[in-house]
Amino acid sequence: MKFQNSAILSLGSNMGNRLQNIQQGIDYIHNNVATVVKVSGVYETPALGFEGDAFYNCAITVHTLRDAYELLIGLLAAEQQGGRERGTSGEYVSRTIDVDIIAFNDEVIDSPHLNIPHPRMQGRNFVLCPLRDVAPHWVHPVLKKDVNKLIAASPDNSDCQWVMKLPAPIAVFNPEKFNYIAIEGNIGAGKTSLASKISEDFNGKLVPERFADNPFLPLFYTDQARYAFSLEMSFLADRYQQITDDLSQFNLFSDFVVADYHVFKSLIFAKVTLSEDEYRLYRRLFEIMYKELPRPGLYIYLYQSTPRLLEHIKKRGRSYEQDITAEYLESINRGYLDYIKSVTGLNVLVLDVTDRDFVNKQEDYLWLLGEINKV
Repeated sequence: MKFQNSAILSLGSNMGNRLQNIQQGIDYIHNNVATVVKVSGVYETPALGFEGDAFYNCAITVHTLRDAYELLIGLLAAEQQGGRERGTSGEYVSRTIDVDIIAFNDEVIDSPHLNIPHPRMQGRNFVLCPLRDVAPHWVHPVLKKDVNKLIAASPDNSDCQWVMKLPAPIAVFNPEKFNYIAIEGNIGAGKTSLASKISEDFNGKLVPERFADNPFLPLFYTDQARYAFSLEMSFLADRYQQITDDLSQFNLFSDFVVADYHVFKSLIFAKVTLSEDEYRLYRRLFEIMYKELPRPGLYIYLYQSTPRLLEHIKKRGRSYEQDITAEYLESINRGYLDYIKSVTGLNVLVLDVTDRDFVNKQEDYLWLLGEINKV
């Protein structure tokens, strides 16, 4: 299941410094609108439909949580930032930057302000050739032809000359160097959202924690003393089994794996919820299991203040979480931070994201990737 939307965009420029215009357009989109994960070669083509200087064109693939209409608004801002002045006549004219949505997932959209796939793309080599670079197996959702067949059938006879290759902005980040990243945080900290974004943007394998079907969780929130040991033992068994099964599918020396949990969270929650005698027994069992599991190359702890966590919990609306108290969340935070201070043999990065929104604010997500890069 995809967490983000994937879109293919076409960029063109035939005024001023064409290469600079395109590079600045890519950078603006990446820094403010959506994560640019692929960039095609730059191609030079003659102006089509009007007299003007030749264009530089390229295609990019972006990942975003915005829907197609929200993405369009962001791209219009990118054009405005790049000096694009839109006329009212609808005629083709020279422009500093032109950005079009060519494809959005496999969706077909036909509205007064947005048509996807772009209705004239199959007759435009300056769209098709760059598109093939970033999505060589892309199939038109209406015409049911792949990009190679579209190029072969294109009525456009104009030259499409390769100029150069521009790097994808995301290439400056390299979380893959850790091979296996585990992302942790308190309830509502955003660990699953971040793990999903990183795995999709960097072509990693996502290992999400499966917890929704745990029958003891709703019972625990109604009677903690009675169900705490059953819950924690159930979680420990499930996490051990899942991470053993999931990680066995990958080569942690060559595959890039991102998990939204690490098994030692079981110990942290158990210390908060169990009595002293129960915790001693629990810890003995935990340590036996823990020895068998591979360690992540990087362990990320997302810290958020308790008021912010309560906001997120309320917003996501899980009924069994609505009675979680501030005191409980604070005890979990203390448990994580105490453990992190004492743990050895684990590469740990603690990030305070209390005032960050890495899901909806592109600049916060890029900041977070930058912090990972510094490790």
